[in-house]
Amino acid sequence: MSVTAIVLAAGQGSRFRAEAGADQDKLLAPCVGLDGVTRPVIEQVLVNLPERVLKRVLVTSPDRLEVIRLGAAYGCEVLLLNSAGMGDSIAAAVAASESADGWLVVLGDMPFIRSSSIERVIDALEEGGISVPVSAGEYGHPVAFDRAFGPGLMALVGDRGARPLFACAALREIQVDDAGVLWDVDVPQSLRFNAD
Repeated sequence: MSVTAIVLAAGQGSRFRAEAGADQDKLLAPCVGLDGVTRPVIEQVLVNLPERVLKRVLVTSPDRLEVIRLGAAYGCEVLLLNSAGMGDSIAAAVAASESADGWLVVLGDMPFIRSSSIERVIDALEEGGISVPVSAGEYGHPVAFDRAFGPGLMALVGDRGARPLFACAALREIQVDDAGVLWDVDVPQSLRFNAD
């Protein structure tokens, strides 16, 4: 199954800005990736996407010129949205790629997910289903949705994510030994990854 990746990069990152400074965008904060190379957070996310994910839609706000540039550099169709709401972002991206076999929802502030974990989530996706990585008993990201969930995803609004759709699906839980699926960069201290 060929899924379209939706990279969510429209959030304001207010918790990060509160600690790092109002002019600091967490998506552009330098961090050391799994390969030991320092890149901006959003670039680490794009680097970790498996090569087989050919169609990528990055959702961000029009004022984030460097995020837009990086998205384009990594082969993303960039969708500009004046809303920080996760639901609005997912709905817009699914509407822009309606013919996809399915979607992989990727958070732009999760730079430490192993490509192999993403591959396993994609491989586990079945017709009419949703697949989600599970680490230490918790649901993580990215989450893959079959095309049957297109209408439900396009109906999302505001800051409400797609979790409510789990209740009406054949949910495949993929056990991964990867703390990265739970690790988001909410505050500057989170830029340093501790896999233990």
